[in-house]
Amino acid sequence: MASMGAGILKRSVSIAGHRTSISLEEPFWQALREIAARRSLSVQALIGLIDAERGAQNLSSAIRVFVLDDLRERLSRQDGH
Repeated sequence: MASMGAGILKRSVSIAGHRTSISLEEPFWQALREIAARRSLSVQALIGLIDAERGAQNLSSAIRVFVLDDLRERLSRQDGH
């Protein structure tokens, strides 16, 4: 299990032609890599999709919610719901 004290890592990505920095805990970066791989996307492309759908929400928060929603959806499918 990941440590609750996981440090925040800041990474720079290019979204819609501009560079931006995103600060997330390492478990969220790892989850993004896994989700992107399942969808045959780069992490940058996946972040671009999240960015396009987030509205006024902070991008780091939108990514965390996206990861949580993905996990909930997969758990629901495993439980047969």
